Amino acid sequence: MDLSDLKDGVFCKVMAGTHKGKKGTVHDIRTSKSGEITITVKQDDGVRFKTLARSVEIQK
Repeated sequence: MDLSDLKDGVFCKVMAGTHKGKKGTVHDIRTSKSGEITITVKQDDGVRFKTLARSVEIQK
């Protein structure tokens, strides 16, 4: 994934990890103490979850 495409409001699909297969809108992009980029994803039904940016694919 090209992290330059990662911006608030873009639609993404989680490709790996606990939330694999879920889709939603990217919010709250942050960098953790260890250097990993984390994001909050808000699904269409309003449910939010946090995941690593490396685990998502931007949907166009």
